[in-house]
Amino acid sequence: QVQLVESGGGLVQPGGSLRLSCAPSRSILSFSIMGWYRQPPGRQRELVATIGRGGNTNYVDDVKGRFTISRDNAKNTVYLQMNSLKPDDTAVYYCNAQSVLPPATFWGQGTQVTVSS
Repeated sequence: QVQLVESGGGLVQPGGSLRLSCAPSRSILSFSIMGWYRQPPGRQRELVATIGRGGNTNYVDDVKGRFTISRDNAKNTVYLQMNSLKPDDTAVYYCNAQSVLPPATFWGQGTQVTVSS
């Protein structure tokens, strides 16, 4: 069973920054897509950003220009750099990994991000 270990969440003031990390228990190159989702209080889980094996990225409109997803193959880690954080960014953030052969989806345990003054 693949494990995705997340870290980097916490409490930050509006306008601040955080960087989330996700380290899977097998090579990130084995996944076709990796990404970050979030679940705000009382709402459904939603997509934040994804990155493909080739490095192509995709962002939800609300975070474009503020968040950056990246990967470091040598460190086997995917990152989500979050800048200019807003209270509406408060959520549990989940790392996601998808493989094609065989088809499977994996989730991390979630890390809390709270943006508040």
